[in-house]
Amino acid sequence: MADTLILHAKITTLDRANPTAEAVAIRDGRFLVVGDEATVRAAASPNATVIDAKGRRLIPGLIDSHIHVIRGGLNYNMELRWDGVPTLADAMAMLRKQAQNTPPPQWVRVVGGFTEHQFAEKRLPTLEEINAVAPETPVFILHLYDRALLNAAALRAVGYTRDTPSPPGGEIVRDAAGNPTGLLLAQPNAMILYATLAKGPKLPPEYQLNSTRHFMRELNSLGVTSVIDAGGGSQNYPEDYQIIEKLHRDGELTLRIAYNLFTQKPKEELKDFATWSTQVKPGDGDDTYRHNGAGEMLVYSAADFEDFRVARPDMPPHMEADLEPVIRLLAERRWPWRLHATYDPTIGRALDVFEKVHRDIPLTGLHWFFDHAETISERNIDRIAALGGGIAVQHRMAYQGEYFVERYGARAAEATPPVQRMMAAGLPVGAGTDATRVASYNPWVSLSWLVTSKTVGGLRLYPAANRLDRETALRLWTEANTWFSNEQGKKGQIKAGQLADLALLSDDYFSVPEDKIATLRSVLTLLGGKVVFAEGDDAKLAPPMPKPMPDWSPVATFGGYWRPPEARTKQASACGCHDVCSLHGHDHAAALGAPVAAAEVQRFWGVLGCGCWAV
Repeated sequence: MADTLILHAKITTLDRANPTAEAVAIRDGRFLVVGDEATVRAAASPNATVIDAKGRRLIPGLIDSHIHVIRGGLNYNMELRWDGVPTLADAMAMLRKQAQNTPPPQWVRVVGGFTEHQFAEKRLPTLEEINAVAPETPVFILHLYDRALLNAAALRAVGYTRDTPSPPGGEIVRDAAGNPTGLLLAQPNAMILYATLAKGPKLPPEYQLNSTRHFMRELNSLGVTSVIDAGGGSQNYPEDYQIIEKLHRDGELTLRIAYNLFTQKPKEELKDFATWSTQVKPGDGDDTYRHNGAGEMLVYSAADFEDFRVARPDMPPHMEADLEPVIRLLAERRWPWRLHATYDPTIGRALDVFEKVHRDIPLTGLHWFFDHAETISERNIDRIAALGGGIAVQHRMAYQGEYFVERYGARAAEATPPVQRMMAAGLPVGAGTDATRVASYNPWVSLSWLVTSKTVGGLRLYPAANRLDRETALRLWTEANTWFSNEQGKKGQIKAGQLADLALLSDDYFSVPEDKIATLRSVLTLLGGKVVFAEGDDAKLAPPMPKPMPDWSPVATFGGYWRPPEARTKQASACGCHDVCSLHGHDHAAALGAPVAAAEVQRFWGVLGCGCWAV
């Protein structure tokens, strides 16, 4: 394989010994030389492939330390994404169109990644509005972890009637006659939401392979090159890992994936981990796909909830008795773990168990950590530091901050989570998204939140003392996250000897206005020196992708994270199908192979004039 040179870049290396550079040379999947153009050219072979960065900002590939990518990939092609959509009117137009595209008995699913506060209208659609745009096609809309909206066709599909009881911790909202309205509420247990979603049709394996590839490409387009998969509900091991493992065997992974195993059966958690720890051990695999330990679910009695619209739940009195044998087993077998914990009381009780086990089996060097920790106290931060643990934070408050303030007040929200205090205590701290259901997978929304403290609805949550500068925030998305997968020094920096994972950005992260950070993307993403995504002048460097399957997939029509009209126009110009309209930019559907005739698009949008915005 020939060397690759990237020249004329503004490189943020995150290597403190060599913080900036203008060129890199890559050989055999790793950075060979990082420096000025003359030095880099001198080190490279004469037949090296040369990429001109044209003065763009180059950063290490982003690492998401908490995402549900394996489960998300199985479903991505079935889901209509409202991530980043600016108005409810836009979202409902997308829903109407997808309902027309979706054949029976399939559903239209909007499964998380958005909040009502991102919409200009500052509200969710009503059930009447949903039924009006989709009278026959089942529609399931998941809003964070607090509610789901089902139209009448979806209620029929799942079989909910006046005789269907509400489960413990959940509510099927009913009208005056006792009939389900279509609103499902987590009170605070979200199991009713997941159990209802699980009733929908699934994609066959061939389509799941295609879907996972498209989800990985979507993440690559945002500059993501590595993830730590946090398991998830209904993600059984090893059955639900067959798709990702086939892609790994076939050399088709475009992300580095470290995966944690998430127990699935209340009261059988110890049995799960005892069995799994005889089948696989942390570190098994390679630099592209490897096992990472246990969690984020360790025992069901220790799993608190993250719905700030309801009161904080108390964990049951038997939590410690359930958790201790699992932690002892993991410590004995040297399995790192991660534990989902939103509230400080949950963290404190878990730490009681961890400290007890530590007295018998030292946890030193085990790289265990808490996820979320929005309301953690200073005392518990120090207890984690004393035990050698870490904390992975996610941008859930960017989606739920308004609800938190409404319940607990603006003062209580000022350190949710207290990232600066965690770092001051010397804790390993990393960042991620918790996508795809509770928040979007877009890393730039997280980076924007860390820097500005603003929710996607524009509410500023934190004083300056709990906000991060741009370089520190970027480190939490790169170098710092390698601790959570035991890969320090292997990736996360642009440094000779490290894996050549990088992203060339659409604009300069370090100089764009704060309100533009969330709009950044990658124009060129490399994994191990190989191009996994490219657009614009370098689009020809990217490997081709098959069309989304099935042909009615929302991905074929709308893509993934919403892009503004000017970005779509720019994309059209680059690919040679530019046809600008005054409202939305251009008609790009035919170029992407979307299964919608141009005449049909025009008829559907009517007064709006085109359907190009939705590609």
